[in-house]
Amino acid sequence: MKGYIKAQRFLYSPFIIPILLMTRPSTVRTRHWQVKPAVPDDVRRRLSDFHPAVLQILYNRNLHDPAHIQAFLEKRYLESVDPFLLKDMDKAVARIQRAIEQEEAIIVYGDFDADGVTATVLLVETLRGLGLGRQQVQPYIPDRVDEGYGLNKEALTNLKAKGAGLVISVDCGIRSVAEVVHARDLGLDMIVTDHHSLGPELPPAVAVINPRRPDSTYPETRLAGVGIAYKVAQALCQALPERVQFEPESLLDLVAIGTVADITPLLGENRQLVTAGLRVLNECRRPGLAALAKSAGLKPGNMTAESIGFGLAPRLNAAGRLAHAYSAAKLLSANNAPQAGELALELERLNQQRQKLTAEMSRQAEELIEPGATLLMAARPDFNPGVVGLVASYLAEKHYRPAIVIEQGAEKSRGSCRSIPEFHVTRALDQVGDLLERYGGHAQAAGFTVQNENLPIFQQRMAEIANSQLAGLDLQPALVIDVELPLGDVDWAFWGKLAELEPTGEGNPTPVFASRGVRVYNYRPVGADQSHLKLMVGQGRQAFDAIAFRQGAWAGHLPEKIDIAYTVGVNEWNGRRTLQLTVQDIQLPTP
Repeated sequence: MKGYIKAQRFLYSPFIIPILLMTRPSTVRTRHWQVKPAVPDDVRRRLSDFHPAVLQILYNRNLHDPAHIQAFLEKRYLESVDPFLLKDMDKAVARIQRAIEQEEAIIVYGDFDADGVTATVLLVETLRGLGLGRQQVQPYIPDRVDEGYGLNKEALTNLKAKGAGLVISVDCGIRSVAEVVHARDLGLDMIVTDHHSLGPELPPAVAVINPRRPDSTYPETRLAGVGIAYKVAQALCQALPERVQFEPESLLDLVAIGTVADITPLLGENRQLVTAGLRVLNECRRPGLAALAKSAGLKPGNMTAESIGFGLAPRLNAAGRLAHAYSAAKLLSANNAPQAGELALELERLNQQRQKLTAEMSRQAEELIEPGATLLMAARPDFNPGVVGLVASYLAEKHYRPAIVIEQGAEKSRGSCRSIPEFHVTRALDQVGDLLERYGGHAQAAGFTVQNENLPIFQQRMAEIANSQLAGLDLQPALVIDVELPLGDVDWAFWGKLAELEPTGEGNPTPVFASRGVRVYNYRPVGADQSHLKLMVGQGRQAFDAIAFRQGAWAGHLPEKIDIAYTVGVNEWNGRRTLQLTVQDIQLPTP
């Protein structure tokens, strides 16, 4: 009731912007609202004990079996999680056992993003927790600029020369056939663990562990790279119980960070792993994570998957983007607060530098893309290779077109691709694989290295593929609406039901609701550039504060009533907690 009275007072305030115009501002991009089909009557009757809106959300996530719904809400996973169901796990464990017994030097070869770094640290800690000395097991993370993504022959040659007998890849290697052949020719054994899309053939390693393999019987196919590393750790602990000197569950904070950072679906086993990992993360057992959380303004005990995605992961990734990922690995492995604090400050500085560089490169890329192109491409010699993926993401999101941003080197060029659901970018790269030195990724994100002599034809053929596949499609961003409901249905009891859906993220997004004919009590543009909109909206006797990011152009254009798509959150200020709406989109009401 207090919120309603407050809203009425604002309605008659002389300081609010007049609500007069019924025109959409020309700078606001149209988004198609895609409302999910209603739950069938028979399912609704069978599951009538559930809150109707929550049931709709669960049904949208393809959950309609009572046992799986209950497991989802309780954050359990019903299928088997036996790591030996992963194809070649038995071979990998046997080869690692032999390396341990014969005191061979083992290298854990990772990637430079947050998933790769957490996977590297996790497996190194596992092997050392099985009694291996620091000299017997060492991490190796390639330099993004000098070496590029994935396995490379020169690094493998150097590792062999320094005495390595076994290399275990994490979060990379599934498409590195030539590199694994090279290692084999050197007499260097390799175990490949990866979660990226398979290529035409598997690398000839001692073991290739990837749940996407068609001959794998493991039920969860969408584990992150760090998730697969954790399954290797579990298998080793099962096979060598007498050597285990640590708690395997203590590694789950790393699993949560890498899984969320890599935008892996938070369903199935991933949901269970991230839930358990968040419990460990919030205890801040690692001095490095405690320091990093403080740097990001996060409170131990209150960190969520969103805290990882927007707070911890960007800072960990900044190391590999602008310096070397070893800084992030050292932070995660730090065992004292002073060292952790110094490393966290370094990552904070790099993250701020990354933000500025991304903004400047995005502006430059905008000037290079061809107006009206189906596939957006921008290439410059001075583009920083650590930020090209972020710039490609910016272009793809802003223009709703697949985008490729390339750093042109002296002899080779490295690029990142970001795409839209209508265009599977890694399959497109498969079609031009003959031009590429290496490449890999997922449906909507990929990276590649190409010789400069092949760059023009690569660009031409990729443009032709995109033009062919996307011809005739109405490329317009869709906003998926989970449920339409009256705004008056939103209250603290409803919020409590939504909390059961956490952790949310890829595959289990924060639910988006739509309410029509919502009254606008007041609004004003906010932010340094006035690009955001602060509102108070209501319906019936309910009124809410709301924020609409990047929608400041609506100022001066909002009518008295609007349709809104939004998520529900909690705002805490001065010890007071209130429900707040984050408005995803605003539309004029249908006459």
